[in-house]
Amino acid sequence: MDNAIRYTGSGSEINLTLTKHLFGACVEISGTGIGIPTEDLQKITERFYRVDKARSRSKGGTGLGLTIAEKLMTLHNGRIEIVSVYGKGTSVKLLLKRT
Repeated sequence: MDNAIRYTGSGSEINLTLTKHLFGACVEISGTGIGIPTEDLQKITERFYRVDKARSRSKGGTGLGLTIAEKLMTLHNGRIEIVSVYGKGTSVKLLLKRT
């Protein structure tokens, strides 16, 4: 949610959706912000990785948020799915298994 707020400009949209499924639940955060280039999608959950180093410094953050989120999801037998189109927006799904 923090990344969505940081990288979605005014006049854009951020949506938070919680959906119950047979397997568990899905929390989806999507925004119509700047998006993530395709070549960076594989790396964005790596520690300290920033898509645009110069822009990230001005926005703050450590580059650890998605790394921590991915580790927490793994610990709870869940996973993260990230879909993004550069210039259009990003959707992050946290898929939680029913226990």
